[in-house]
Amino acid sequence: MASHHPLVRAVHAPHNRGMSTPPKPARTAQNQRAKQPTHLHVADIQGLARLAAQATLGLTALTEKVHGNVYKAVAAPLGVVGDQWVDRTPGASGVRKSGITGLVYGSVKAVTRLAAGTVDAVLSRVAARAGAPSSSPQREAVLSALNGVLGDQLAETSNPLAIAMHLRHAGRPLVLEKAALSARFPRAGGKVLVLVHGLCMNDLQWCSENAEGHLQDHGEALAGALGYTPVYLHYNTGLHTSTNGEALAGLLEQLLKAWPQPVKDLSLLVHSMGGLVARSACHHGKQAGQGWRARLKHLVFLGTPHHGAPLERVGHWVDHLLGSHWVTQPFARIGQIRSAGITDLRHGHVLECDWAGRGRFELAPDARQALPLPRGVNCYAVAASTAMAAPASGGGHGSLAVVRDALSQKIVGDGLVPLESALGRHAQARHRLAFAPEHQWIACGMNHMELLSRPEVAQQLVRWLGAGG
Repeated sequence: MASHHPLVRAVHAPHNRGMSTPPKPARTAQNQRAKQPTHLHVADIQGLARLAAQATLGLTALTEKVHGNVYKAVAAPLGVVGDQWVDRTPGASGVRKSGITGLVYGSVKAVTRLAAGTVDAVLSRVAARAGAPSSSPQREAVLSALNGVLGDQLAETSNPLAIAMHLRHAGRPLVLEKAALSARFPRAGGKVLVLVHGLCMNDLQWCSENAEGHLQDHGEALAGALGYTPVYLHYNTGLHTSTNGEALAGLLEQLLKAWPQPVKDLSLLVHSMGGLVARSACHHGKQAGQGWRARLKHLVFLGTPHHGAPLERVGHWVDHLLGSHWVTQPFARIGQIRSAGITDLRHGHVLECDWAGRGRFELAPDARQALPLPRGVNCYAVAASTAMAAPASGGGHGSLAVVRDALSQKIVGDGLVPLESALGRHAQARHRLAFAPEHQWIACGMNHMELLSRPEVAQQLVRWLGAGG
């Protein structure tokens, strides 16, 4: 479609159809940042204090384990005499608790727990009186990164830093009741667009700065061009994708039941990990017989690692390498701090059966259950490549530039997700995702994060969703 098509022009000149607010003048990143405060809440400080205590205890345990391994190595040649200096109780560090060294480690742990408990109690009382202060993009970015790396642990320990899943608009949670949504979206129509962010990110980051210094929001672009009302998912990306998928399915059911108008077109726009969460939600929605699943018309993936991401597989290999020798074994625990959400990216897990009953850090082959694209839904895949152009077919004759670009397309992809994974291609037929050729687009000269900020991506989205009317 030519760039002068009215749907494409509408991306750059949005109008009022289906939008919850009137169109605003183009914003620059500079004047947007100037209006935003930067601050932490008291509850954030409480959560960070808990993390600091856990980190201190973890580092102490790591040091003690290394110390104990040294004791075992020195004591081994001495036989029975050496054993009196080592604690060989299963699961113990090796350092005897009754010795001076053991007493030092025990004292550090006890003092840390005491101090952490005191600080937590004081901050809990202060936080209860502090109310609900406003947030900022900077704060949201910090919390999102922490949740991506440690989100499962934050949730398990009820840490105040843990993000609870919500549908939001303009950074504020939506109350999923008809009257509340009518007030929030007075111009809402029957076309709803739900945007799902990726790992370590949040809903505010759908509004991203492009090369010209302007803020690009694909949700607002589609609202202006095609009359969608955009709502944005905010969730803890450190949880298993299957856990988040099931929760998203429930939220979508609530959203459609409470929407002010009958929903004729529900579409999902998903980035990176968000695509795995969306596929999981489709599965759960179908299994539960939820009504939103029949209303889902379009599902667009931006750089989704359908078959995993190499960085997580490299991290897993490093874990195994460190854990294979007694000297480096304690250090493997550092890498194993990473969340369930991250380890799900090793092969692209979307279902609970993909990981349940298996150790997250065991060296094992891809044992996923095959899950095809949802039936009756127009599914689209955008894959980015740092290569400037697709390799020429049959005419390269060994050119270094052609070889380099071919390797970039095949292996590097957008810097995080390989091209094959983003397009759902797989050596095993059962794992291949059947995107129609016309529903695939390779964004050349673009990295993973630029999928959110480049206007040509928005133009492609308008073409697809406009043509799919």
